[in-house]
Amino acid sequence: MNIDDIHLNFNATSLTVMNVLIGFIMFGVALDLQSSDFKRSLKNPKPALIGLFCQFILLPAFTYLLVLLIQPRPSIALGLFLVAACPGGNLSNFLTYLARGNTPLSISMSAISTVLAIFMTPFNTLLWGSLYGPTNNLLKSFTISPQDMLVTIFLMLGLPLAIGMYIRHKYPAKAQQINKWAKKASIAFFLLFVIVSLAANFNYFLEFIGMVAIIVFIHNLLAITLGYTASSLLKLPVTDRRAISIEVGIQNSGLGLILIFNFFDGLGGMALVAAWWAIWHIISGLTIATYWSKRPPLEEPVPESAGSVKT
Repeated sequence: MNIDDIHLNFNATSLTVMNVLIGFIMFGVALDLQSSDFKRSLKNPKPALIGLFCQFILLPAFTYLLVLLIQPRPSIALGLFLVAACPGGNLSNFLTYLARGNTPLSISMSAISTVLAIFMTPFNTLLWGSLYGPTNNLLKSFTISPQDMLVTIFLMLGLPLAIGMYIRHKYPAKAQQINKWAKKASIAFFLLFVIVSLAANFNYFLEFIGMVAIIVFIHNLLAITLGYTASSLLKLPVTDRRAISIEVGIQNSGLGLILIFNFFDGLGGMALVAAWWAIWHIISGLTIATYWSKRPPLEEPVPESAGSVKT
């Protein structure tokens, strides 16, 4: 059986429910956000700009190079392009806090990348997918409207974000009460979404997981490494490096999975890549965050002429 020829089963009712759940997850995240999270990046824009550059420029470009190098099946390659085009995942702020990283930077990046994803996710997916011959041929087999994809992402991300931030601003006490259970419910719904997606197609998962797991491991490692390396080369403090590497490495693959069912008919390789990403990045993120949590950032001594630099 060819992974490019299979389509995962997900009926229209279940898909509608999953669309609503993704919106609810975003609503729960938005209850933690304030306008100050955006203003913070304006006061010191360099870390956020570097992080967003890694998120939406470097990661998709290096994903393209990775695809050229390993040449996976076209549907798997298209899944990698889509995941690389998604914004940071909803666990990144918690993981950054656990890793003793710059949590305000993580929150700012999450907020800004979510807004930018309304445009950048469809743009990057279709751009890099069209540049690689096998995935370009695959894209031609679907009728994909960038405008429809943009509207769908706005309804799942932009609208819940705006509503959640409005409630946080207008009714802060109420938002805190809601947030106590919304955050836990959001994580539970996210995991339920992935489990239901895999359970409905468990035979495909068992058959192709070996092929997908290795590629996702490499791709996720690439994302984390890109974030940390780029921010290190640009002389950011260690806390910023940790925040950026986690933001780039923890992708909103739940959004990717929904887009795959909405616009790509649950194409096998794409769906399995996004579903396994959703599981694996939790494992990798918790692992690296736990490792860093035991290693607090320290100032390294430098020559007196250079001054004191925080690393």
